[in-house]
Amino acid sequence: MKPALLDTNFILTCVKQKIDFFEEIPLMGMQIVIPKQVINELKNLKNSNSVLALKLLEKNKFKEVDIGKGHVDKKLIKFAKENSDAVVATLDREIKKKVKNQKLVIRSKKKLEVV
Repeated sequence: MKPALLDTNFILTCVKQKIDFFEEIPLMGMQIVIPKQVINELKNLKNSNSVLALKLLEKNKFKEVDIGKGHVDKKLIKFAKENSDAVVATLDREIKKKVKNQKLVIRSKKKLEVV
């Protein structure tokens, strides 16, 4: 199974748009991987979507990785470059531009798609 590396914005958008990524991503043949740093960002946000996202994370299984200290987006890019089979789940234009890996995006506000 390919790892699907999720960033903060992707998780929050899925929560806001009621997309069950914990169900859909494994059906696409990928394993959910969430960096500790992304979880920390969610904890620091303290808004209704981040609280809901954290509750979702507590209830579901996923692989947690440590991508190191520093700017989270830069560390995500570095992780993706080191793990060329990883699919990067992001909505961030900068990350999309800098990463050559496949990307998991949200289409039509309700569908997940690998591009």
